[in-house]
Amino acid sequence: MRVDTFDFELPADRIATRPAEPRDAARLLCVDGAGVRTHHAFADLPRLLEPGDILVVNDTRVVPVRMNGQSAGAAVEVTAVGCEGGRLWRVLARPARKLKPGQSISLPGDLAAAVVSREANGAVILDVDMTREEFLAHLECHGAMPLPPYIRRHADERDHSDYQTIFALNAGAIAAPTAGLHFTERLLEALAAAGIGRVSLTLHVGPGTFMPVRTDMTRDHEMQGEWGEISPKAAARINAVRQSGGRIIAVGTTTVRLLESAVDDSGVVHPYRGDTTLFITPGHRFRAIDALITNFHLPRSTLFMLVCAFLGTGIMKRAYCEAIARGYRFYSYGDACLLASERPC
Repeated sequence: MRVDTFDFELPADRIATRPAEPRDAARLLCVDGAGVRTHHAFADLPRLLEPGDILVVNDTRVVPVRMNGQSAGAAVEVTAVGCEGGRLWRVLARPARKLKPGQSISLPGDLAAAVVSREANGAVILDVDMTREEFLAHLECHGAMPLPPYIRRHADERDHSDYQTIFALNAGAIAAPTAGLHFTERLLEALAAAGIGRVSLTLHVGPGTFMPVRTDMTRDHEMQGEWGEISPKAAARINAVRQSGGRIIAVGTTTVRLLESAVDDSGVVHPYRGDTTLFITPGHRFRAIDALITNFHLPRSTLFMLVCAFLGTGIMKRAYCEAIARGYRFYSYGDACLLASERPC
């Protein structure tokens, strides 16, 4: 498919720069497989789901991986995206084109990192002269939350909590699984009281989720791998809910991608541990999920392509058009959708 099929216009004032307060006060647009749209608050979720349904959430925790430094007298922004083994880390650097092998970058906390190489895709390999555990601890002390570029401000102390879900447990993400940002303890209690279950998996959000699609055709875009895990216990519980007639409600596109990577043709979810490069576009046959909770996504993004694959490009474009007209807030700190493939919300 052509990538421009997934384009739409979004006014700049629809981009949220802070989350709703409280988090479950965010708005929720409910869309079903027939394209019927209804409008709610996120706190209404317990009455929109059914007893016996189960929410599958991503328990990855965002690491404050962004640091501002200096190299050869110029400012450099570094975002660590993954350990390459030993003291070597893959980073996204701005500007990267001026960095050369052997060059030193001075980073917060008196850290001097050496440029090892620059890759064709723009990533830079740094020697940070620390073990993986030491560097992660250094980032926790001196790094900033890696807010997406459409939030045009520097991350502050508030973002250290705002840009972390209530489910965050396993450190490793460089971006938040933002559908989970809307949940509160109060809402979780209400969901449990309504007979709606919850189970966790882990997918460490990396560049694969948010990197722009720069090709003209979707078939030419290559997803970068992201590490995930579904435990045997979690897989067994998901399968038991399916067998009993309950719905599998994925919280976030990252959860969808991992579940769809682990499911077989009969709809059974298997334990999973490793990278996934699954790129979901229209034509994909969903086997693992019945509904999806997700935020509003960027045009031409792999995330918008995924929701179009789930309910149809026409349905999702009309839903986004209505959301824009009604003043919904978009992107990471914005409002949410509940997308149900069959039964109306």
